[in-house]
Amino acid sequence: MPRILDQRILLLVISFSASVQSTKVLSEWKNCGDPECEKAMSRVQATTDYSGPDCRYLNFKTGEEIIVYSKLSRENENLWIGSKGKDFGYFPRDAVKVEEVLIGEEVEVLTKETDFLCLDEEKYTFE
Repeated sequence: MPRILDQRILLLVISFSASVQSTKVLSEWKNCGDPECEKAMSRVQATTDYSGPDCRYLNFKTGEEIIVYSKLSRENENLWIGSKGKDFGYFPRDAVKVEEVLIGEEVEVLTKETDFLCLDEEKYTFE
């Protein structure tokens, strides 16, 4: 019986660790096309298949079009945020090529806790 209890505790710890990792703040700052980050910044095309580590990330196949709405800055400049159809999430900037720039100037703003929201099976998880 103690061995089964040890295994259950271990699984609980692993599950909790994965949950915390999937909701951590990725950067304090981001660049956007406007102060509210509602304006599309660019249209990009995937140059490789990408599958993210958790539900905050946008998965895509080579050749798919993505609309970019913001780009993390300072601590984590490699991640951009965009949408493909009804899907929305983070992706590495080196997995895409810019097809069309839609704004004249980027605005740097602070991120919010909701920027790192993980929507998984219609449940919201925050750090």
